[in-house]
Amino acid sequence: MQNTKILVVDDEDRMRKLINDFLTIKGYEVIEAANGEEAVDKFFADKDISLIILDVMMTKMNGWEVLKTIRKVSKVPIIMLTARGEEQDELQGFKLGSDEYITKPFSPKILTARVEAILRRSNAQDGDIISCGGVTIDRTSHTVTAAGKPIELSYKEFELLDYFMQNKNIALSREKILNNVWDYDYFGDSRTIDTHVKKLRAKLGECGDQIKTIWGMGYKFSEE
Repeated sequence: MQNTKILVVDDEDRMRKLINDFLTIKGYEVIEAANGEEAVDKFFADKDISLIILDVMMTKMNGWEVLKTIRKVSKVPIIMLTARGEEQDELQGFKLGSDEYITKPFSPKILTARVEAILRRSNAQDGDIISCGGVTIDRTSHTVTAAGKPIELSYKEFELLDYFMQNKNIALSREKILNNVWDYDYFGDSRTIDTHVKKLRAKLGECGDQIKTIWGMGYKFSEE
């Protein structure tokens, strides 16, 4: 965790301080931004930011705009933090490329656990290359090709595809997928998985058909 930088973006001073205190105790270096424009400026000024915790409702530039701006150039993990809990807002976050979505009020310990889980996976240096049915994953370079073409995936889409391919031809329940890809303490539901699978299939093109739906249960990656 030493020198691991996290950008915390929220227009509430109290909220930034709360998150800062918990992350600092864990040994992270925290950079704060009070609005969207400041967040974008600080992100592009510092190339070593490992994760962003991003509030949605802010002045000058809201969280959605910040997310879209950063996703044009970076796959850095982003946790959306918001007081809005409607289903459409959560789906919007995942559609734009967020990796997690946490609704206020929340437990700082749960937030910290999510941060640790995401960084643990993104920092893992496993040189294995997995190939199956025209899809190839290189964990070291964090790259994916499908039918010989490079595919741009978000952090969470990459983790989901990696988990599917490690368990090819095995039927995986939604609960098991949540526990292994979103970590054991993730309070999500099937919408989260279904949204990511839909996007993953679309990005993989003809290879996306290998992600089979097991009705009433979950999914299976089946080599054809």
